[in-house]
Amino acid sequence: MSAEQNNPALEKDVAPEGSSDGVNGGAPIAPALTEEQTARAAARFGYGPLSVVNTKEANLRPFGGEFQPGLYKSVEQRKFANPAPLGLCAFALTTFVLSAINMGARDITEPNIVVALAFGYGGLVQLLAGMWEMAVGNTFGATALSSYGGFWLSFAIVLTPGGFKIASTIEEAGGTAMFDNSFGLMLFGWFIFTTILLFCTLRSTVAFFLLFFFLDLTFLLLGIGYIHRDAAGKPNPPVIKAGGFFGLLAAFTAWYNALAGMADNSNSFFIIPVAHFPWSPTARSRKTEREQA
Repeated sequence: MSAEQNNPALEKDVAPEGSSDGVNGGAPIAPALTEEQTARAAARFGYGPLSVVNTKEANLRPFGGEFQPGLYKSVEQRKFANPAPLGLCAFALTTFVLSAINMGARDITEPNIVVALAFGYGGLVQLLAGMWEMAVGNTFGATALSSYGGFWLSFAIVLTPGGFKIASTIEEAGGTAMFDNSFGLMLFGWFIFTTILLFCTLRSTVAFFLLFFFLDLTFLLLGIGYIHRDAAGKPNPPVIKAGGFFGLLAAFTAWYNALAGMADNSNSFFIIPVAHFPWSPTARSRKTEREQA
């Protein structure tokens, strides 16, 4: 549970019951459901945000530390902990190592060490976090974390030495250029997917938006680097390094968002600021509350 929920003295990102959210002309947020309504909703939806919130009436703010850019209320007393920090950390560490190698750290030229991380942490653990996001009713988090878990698994499958022979089979058919082109097309596909997710963060927090913005640039630059090769026929080193740089930014931003989800008054002396866009529901709601005061 986040610090905002544990400590009433801290400013909450989730709108209080009965207050105005600044959306739809400042219409008031629907009050909490009665016990009978909650029981009916729980019987229909099970656990998760939909079990206690009438989404047709309640416009609720996004808040920091959860992998949910949309408008829903976190569920107190839910059976599942917040799985977002786990998925973010799995993504961040695997991305950090690969991006450092792409930037030429310690003169490492082969990224095969990432295979272990991609299978065990960035792949499996992130996929599990995505499934737990599904269990708590977070469609965006389930889609994003599960998909990037699948990305790391597929990345590991391609690079497993002597395993699936994907790279060697492609190179036998058309040389290294065919493999680089194929890998570049895969990265461009992930660039398109990340762009779609990026659009869903425009009404969320700045920290959440920057995570997908940096990741989007990473996929774009790496895709270009593999398809637009240098004179020696190798993936373009400056472009690959640029992709590695933005990958490092994405990794540290993911860790930042993860910390925002883990730090509360039971384990930290401070909470992590995530900042809200001026047009976001949270910022508009606060502006409306100040005007009404």
